[in-house]
Amino acid sequence: MSRVIDDEALALVALLRHTEARKSWRAVVTEVREAGALEVLHRQNPQTLLDSDPVALLLKAARQDLHAWSDLARVLTLFDDDFPPQLLEVHDVPPLLFARGHLAARGEAELGACIVGSRKASPEAVRIAREVANSLVSMGVAVVSGLAEGIDTAAHQAALAAGGRTVAVIGTGIDQVYPAANRQLQQRIEREGLVLSQFWPGSGPTKASFPMRNATMSAYGMCTLIVAAGEHSGARIQARQAVAHGRPLILTRDVASTTEWGRDLAGSAYDVQVVSDADGAVEAIRAVLKRPRQLDELLADLVQ
Repeated sequence: MSRVIDDEALALVALLRHTEARKSWRAVVTEVREAGALEVLHRQNPQTLLDSDPVALLLKAARQDLHAWSDLARVLTLFDDDFPPQLLEVHDVPPLLFARGHLAARGEAELGACIVGSRKASPEAVRIAREVANSLVSMGVAVVSGLAEGIDTAAHQAALAAGGRTVAVIGTGIDQVYPAANRQLQQRIEREGLVLSQFWPGSGPTKASFPMRNATMSAYGMCTLIVAAGEHSGARIQARQAVAHGRPLILTRDVASTTEWGRDLAGSAYDVQVVSDADGAVEAIRAVLKRPRQLDELLADLVQ
């Protein structure tokens, strides 16, 4: 990193550490994207004649944090060239990420689709998740999920078994495992795919962390497929986040017919499609992947 970028990264970490009790991370991101992290840090911590430089002390602590974290994972701030560009498109972009595994090419958005659903899914729902994951691998598309039990686990495992790429967006610190039963799966994804966390190392699962994780996962993928979910399932949060992010949302007919939120979304004017089976889900995802190419062709026609 250049010195300017390095200073901004340090200032961002200092802001997040210093202000998180008083201000949401989203508010911090809004400020630093407008004025720069170092400028905001100086505004919030003005130096007086009697005090030592508070900003210098905060930057020193941030440097110590980053040094310690570097032994655990790759640390990316939203100022870094390697930060996933698709996350910068949404209003709730995580200000920093901890990564283990293989990042997408610098400056390029991962070609990936999210497959999520209930932790206690039926055998039929698990079969659909596996079939869709297998198809995505054959299409050269990464399988993105949240490493939870049930549908998430089935999608990750199927992608790995097919020799494809899978990305796990987790709701704990990068050095934590949840659920414990997925320890070996998480370690394998770290070796062969990519594990991402937006939470401080050492952070365990909380009621707030999983909705935040779902927002990041929704933004990371080009679209979201919800295979199975209940009325109060965490998958409904990702469904609403996908709509808020302007990402296409695909629901199985079971989800669209048995949940109130599924019926509401299926009947809305948003970019929501209902499918009956794995083949329908794959075709819906394939259509989403064609959209950028179709837009490029349209723009090319307009400039001719």
